[in-house]
Amino acid sequence: MICVSKLWLAFIKKSKELCTSFWKEAPDSNASMTDASLTGSAGSGTSTPPPSTDDSMAINNAADISVIVVYFILVLAIGIWAMVRTNRGTVGGFFLAGRSMVWWPIGASLFASNIGSGHFVGLAGTGAAAGIAIGGFEWNALMMVLFLGWLFVPIYIKAGVVTMPEYLKKRFGGQRIRIYLSVLSLMLYVFTKISADMFSGAIFIQQALGLDIYLAVFLLLLITAMYTVTGGLAAVIYTDTLQSIIMVGGAFILLGFAFNEVGGYDAFTTKYMEAIPSITTEVGINISENCYTPRPDSFHIFRNAVTGDLPWPGLIFGLSIIGIWYWCTDQVIVQRCLSAKNMSHVKAGCILCGYLKLLPMFLMVFPGMISRILYPDVVACVAPAQCQAICDVPVGCSNIAYPRLVIKLMPDGLRGLMLSVMLASLMSSLTSIFNSASTLFTMDIYARIRKRASEKELMLAGRIFILFLIGISIAWIPIVQAAQGGQLFDYIQSITSYLGPPIASVFLLAIFCKRVNEQGAFYGLIIGLLIGLSRMIAEFSFGTGSCVQPSQCPYIICGIHYLYFALILFGVSCIIVISVSLMTKPIDDKHLYRLCWSLRNRTEERVDLECDILEAREEPEQMNTDENAPAEPPGCFRKFYNWFCGFSQGPAPTLSQEEKEAMERKLTDTSEVPVWRNVVNVNAVVLLAVAVFFHGFYG
Repeated sequence: MICVSKLWLAFIKKSKELCTSFWKEAPDSNASMTDASLTGSAGSGTSTPPPSTDDSMAINNAADISVIVVYFILVLAIGIWAMVRTNRGTVGGFFLAGRSMVWWPIGASLFASNIGSGHFVGLAGTGAAAGIAIGGFEWNALMMVLFLGWLFVPIYIKAGVVTMPEYLKKRFGGQRIRIYLSVLSLMLYVFTKISADMFSGAIFIQQALGLDIYLAVFLLLLITAMYTVTGGLAAVIYTDTLQSIIMVGGAFILLGFAFNEVGGYDAFTTKYMEAIPSITTEVGINISENCYTPRPDSFHIFRNAVTGDLPWPGLIFGLSIIGIWYWCTDQVIVQRCLSAKNMSHVKAGCILCGYLKLLPMFLMVFPGMISRILYPDVVACVAPAQCQAICDVPVGCSNIAYPRLVIKLMPDGLRGLMLSVMLASLMSSLTSIFNSASTLFTMDIYARIRKRASEKELMLAGRIFILFLIGISIAWIPIVQAAQGGQLFDYIQSITSYLGPPIASVFLLAIFCKRVNEQGAFYGLIIGLLIGLSRMIAEFSFGTGSCVQPSQCPYIICGIHYLYFALILFGVSCIIVISVSLMTKPIDDKHLYRLCWSLRNRTEERVDLECDILEAREEPEQMNTDENAPAEPPGCFRKFYNWFCGFSQGPAPTLSQEEKEAMERKLTDTSEVPVWRNVVNVNAVVLLAVAVFFHGFYG
């Protein structure tokens, strides 16, 4: 461990020396700017600020570097421990952690998987630009995680599925819905998750270390992919637990520094309304006062239904549609719940995640608003040329609110801790997405193409696919940078509003309306996708614009707020699914036992609409296992390779029919001990009461 620490420290110092020499040779490249250089009188035109004298390497001392080294050692140690401790030699062991996880790592992993660096950068940036309403997005999750644990996961477990497309395949039959959902989910991961998290993490690293953005992303992805590829879901969940502790602890420390600097909560509410940049004009551009003055409703979650930037009906109803898609049907989230040892642990994990989701308002939104108070000329810049000079984005620099606060306020050592927090949030999200995306591709696409693929081939294919996914996501980063007026979190939510509602409608109706059939679900998904893509493509073609330079997209296409659009798209998709289903033949109950809510407790044997592809694959593979077994024991290199990748050292044991049936009963059991069932139910009621209180207090 000491050797690893010394090697890593030497690598950091060498990188720092190379970067320092690079900046000396090219001082104008990505140079950060001092607050003093950004100030100017109102009406000062487009004059470019003078070059900065700030040190581009904000983290350049032994204390900060030591904290970062310790962080990486802890993460890698836990990942290796999970590799040794868990069974990764089967699909179930690698992708579902053997269904042996308890409630507290599940809850922490749900939170860490959701809270990425995109939240630290995006929530703080939107908070700096528009106030606390964006925090309502986080509090909506308090109800959604209860829907997940109490309504959706019991059906998924009874169905005995590994992926969400697999559930739809069992529910409706055929393969086209399963393939469609797998491909669309992977697209959403690229558009809204991986690229956004990598971009937001790169913003912080660029501000803190002065490294080239793409070099920084590459180094992080290398470490992240290492223990994701090798350790499977168990390694991801255990490291997520560590990430959650680091994230919450570090963010609380920064919150204390920020409120101390601004003078307390009362001073915070007063000074935010006065945080106006000094440069508010630019030659040739008419900048409205509304573009640089804080909103009058900045400290209210519920805003005007017509003129509000986040209208309250959209925040309550439209956001709930997106929440159902994300929290109840998305592979990244559901996969953590499917790894639980029983239903009580699922529910307790969801409750823990719900309580943790109270924190982003205070740990991310408030600090972003304080950053605007302390650095209005940087965070709240409005003149396009000024913003371009500050952060290379003409539409605004609110995304640097949180990194700016960390670099300026935190002392040595703690600054390194906060960089570790950002690395933790970035890596925890990426590891979760990589594992789930790999699961989707392997189980729902590759296994369909290679019907006789072995367990080893499936796991190799999933790991190689991760590398392909990374390449596409990096290519999408420039589009993320300029979308939604530079407000990252609005970009993420808008994309999900265009593509997520049809999926939410199909899952909701599949579980709670047994009359829905495959034809209705398929046409609802396809037509809903076409409607959503028409809005998304038009918006990106015309450009999302900004307050200073609004988009030229026609109102009939882009004028409807994205939360209202999500509500409309959900309603249209539901109507199509139900109408087509009523005009076509229903599915017999014998095919739906334990696949929908009204038939969830039926004990009769279910007749599958189609033989599962994995079942068709298993028998030939088992027949060939003994024939292909090596005649002599593998060498040392082969043994290390098998251990590192989680492959079995020898042929897999053959289970009897009774053993298979016993394992199936265990994996699909949703029974609970009455005492613990009552405990989690009481906690669910308390969580709902807390959610109502906070919405009322800040409404």
